[in-house]
Amino acid sequence: MINGSSFVKKSKKAINDELRRDFVLASSDETFKKLCNRLKCDEEILMKYTSKLTDSACELKNCSRCKGLSYCKNAVKGHVYFPTVTKDFIEFSYKSCKYFKEKKKNNTIFFETPKMLMNASLSELITEKERANILKYIKDFLKKKVNGETVKGLYLSGSFGSGKSYILSALLNELSLKGYKCVNINYPLLLNKLKASFSDYNYNDVMEEIMTCDVLLIDDIGAENNSPWSRDEVLGTILQYRMDSDLTTFFTSNFTINELETELSETNKGTDLIKARRIIERIKYLTVEDKLISKDKRVS
Repeated sequence: MINGSSFVKKSKKAINDELRRDFVLASSDETFKKLCNRLKCDEEILMKYTSKLTDSACELKNCSRCKGLSYCKNAVKGHVYFPTVTKDFIEFSYKSCKYFKEKKKNNTIFFETPKMLMNASLSELITEKERANILKYIKDFLKKKVNGETVKGLYLSGSFGSGKSYILSALLNELSLKGYKCVNINYPLLLNKLKASFSDYNYNDVMEEIMTCDVLLIDDIGAENNSPWSRDEVLGTILQYRMDSDLTTFFTSNFTINELETELSETNKGTDLIKARRIIERIKYLTVEDKLISKDKRVS
């Protein structure tokens, strides 16, 4: 006959042995090991939380490779599942990351945007006669936007270094300070990222951020390696949604709109003027066009 207390002792021992095996196995991961060392807690306590600590270590590894909020792979976007020791217990909570805090601070998401443009300010704009029309547009735009009017965005073309990207980035940053959710993207570099993330579920998250934000700047359109995918699946999808939703959209380019139509018609699959024209029609619906003629400022 099996003694009850003896059976309980054996069961506890079996459970502890299993917990220890799982803990030792998990400790072969360097991130898990560093996390446990940081907690400065007895192994007997740590091994009871092996599963949760493994989840935390996994999210910390995601964070170490993360390039921005829209690329976040953690269970709660912009947060990491993190342990804290309280007496003989370990409590777990979600702590916000630097990208989440930055987004909350300035209300803008940047995709491959140079730091100089991230910090662009309307107060730093150079006032010269070549920019008079643009500066007037910005003044009128801000007044109407703040009053709740639906305002068309701007398609701003100009040569490299003319300052077009800086001007519209400064306007976006100003709108961000007024509470609008803004997204600023370098279009050619974004496409490279989207191609690389086809197997990443965050592809949809990136597209969602771009399509639904209050104000979008598509910087350097026309400089990308054009393909049916980039033109029709990415750009076409973004513009159709924003057109249907009447969402403010800005563009910068080295090409005028008419020149861009020619660029978009040529892909590695041949020439397609009809599909290029569809994109141009959406751009014209969303924007008014202007050209910046200015000396090279090397800030575009």
